[in-house]
Amino acid sequence: MKQSLMDRIFIISVYCLLIIVMLLVLYPLYFVLIASFSSPQLVLSGDIWLWPKGISWRGYEKLFQNREIIQGYGNTILYTVSGTAINLALTVAAAFPLSRRNFMGRHWISGFMVFTMFFSGGLIPTYLLIKQLGLLNTYWVMVLPGAVSVWNIMLMRTFFQSGLPFELQEAAAIDGCSNLRILLRIVLPLSAPILAVMVLFYSVGHWNAYFNALIYLSDRDKYPLQLILREILIQGETKDMVDVSEGSLSNSMLDVESIKYAIVIVANLPILILYPFLQKYFNKGVMVGALKG
Repeated sequence: MKQSLMDRIFIISVYCLLIIVMLLVLYPLYFVLIASFSSPQLVLSGDIWLWPKGISWRGYEKLFQNREIIQGYGNTILYTVSGTAINLALTVAAAFPLSRRNFMGRHWISGFMVFTMFFSGGLIPTYLLIKQLGLLNTYWVMVLPGAVSVWNIMLMRTFFQSGLPFELQEAAAIDGCSNLRILLRIVLPLSAPILAVMVLFYSVGHWNAYFNALIYLSDRDKYPLQLILREILIQGETKDMVDVSEGSLSNSMLDVESIKYAIVIVANLPILILYPFLQKYFNKGVMVGALKG
């Protein structure tokens, strides 16, 4: 169909708006990237805005010499990998039976689950429960509380209901498949989009999590990366990472600025690498799972 003049103007306007929004979103990240390996003196003077100048890796060198950063990085990877695996297993285990038409009481159970999305026990009762369970100051406290999200269960249940024909499961059952085999051999291999979305949601959540660590952890050796970064960026503990004796105080302060930019890049790099691999599943998984709830 031939587009009218007004249609072309509208489409061009939409593209222009999207380009502006894209630049507004991407430029801060790009600036932090080039500032992280540019001369901190040029960054502070405002000479850096499009291309890196005075290439310097001092911020990264100081960053990776810090033991707490390395340990926090390792802890965060551990929490993210193990936590996402637990989240995924529990979400599938809850969503699959709720998606089955022949599962009695599934509407009641779904209703109880949704109830918890609006009402919770609060911080103090949750803390007391964690304490009674003996999870305080343990690695488990970072992965077990909130091990499953009701919202994500509903998203996956809806995907199973609307994306996979129930007749397919019935045919497998007639051929002698057990429920577990139906899940492992039929349902999960056909659910790559929603599984990819769940991995992205849960892994990003674990990677950025710091509140549970702030409340429940007292041992610094168990701190995740985000809590270490919070202390460095917000509480200004970056100064402890530079040695004033190596040079003048002004040079040390310039090192502090380099370290801050390097920290932002290092902290976000894994998620930036992960997202392009999962992005192709993102639209399909979310849209199919969100419709016909």
